[in-house]
Amino acid sequence: MTAATSMFARAMGDDFRRLHPMLRRRFGVGLEAGYACVGHGTMARIRRGPWWTVPFLQIGRFRSILVPDTGEEVPFTIENFPYRDPFGRETATFVRHFRMRGGVRRFDATMIRGADGGIVDYLGTHQHLAVDLELTAEPDGSLLLRSDAQRFYEGPVGFRFPMLFSGRAELRESYDDEAGVFRIRLEVRNRVFGFLFGYEGEFRCEFPDAADVPLHVLPIRHERRE
Repeated sequence: MTAATSMFARAMGDDFRRLHPMLRRRFGVGLEAGYACVGHGTMARIRRGPWWTVPFLQIGRFRSILVPDTGEEVPFTIENFPYRDPFGRETATFVRHFRMRGGVRRFDATMIRGADGGIVDYLGTHQHLAVDLELTAEPDGSLLLRSDAQRFYEGPVGFRFPMLFSGRAELRESYDDEAGVFRIRLEVRNRVFGFLFGYEGEFRCEFPDAADVPLHVLPIRHERRE
């Protein structure tokens, strides 16, 4: 599979070709392409909302969904490996490690192309939350990602997660030709309570062979329902 036909390219259609070439390479990971993307960099700033958002973020920490800590100049890695999940779906990992003062924090996700052709993002180590994503190319070649509807799954239980108790994410990723780095900025906001969590930083990528997927990037549990 080439970058032109990765799951992200298929989901974005003609918009994918408007991305910066390095973003097309980064989001060209796939089983047939045979390569992964591993980034190493620094978050210039990781921040959170007011004090009352901390319990919400702490709950997310137990399943590696959100990071409750704040910091500046935080080393981090992001690992994107393609694999086929137990249900036969091509999947890409988005596993982030933040090396904070209090220890390493994780923010885990795995993405598939859903039945409707869009990208579904499973959050956390147990894929409890399934989130619809909208990906578009900006005029400058950067990628804009917005989250939409969310579903919660646990055992036989499944329901649409009320957005009053969650947040919508907006992520922008670009490539700086002069500096030779990817730049990333994320904000998660609740429509009532405002800003919850965010980070901004930069990283460089390697594109190793994807034949051997590290076990630590795989979720503990896979969810069939989208």
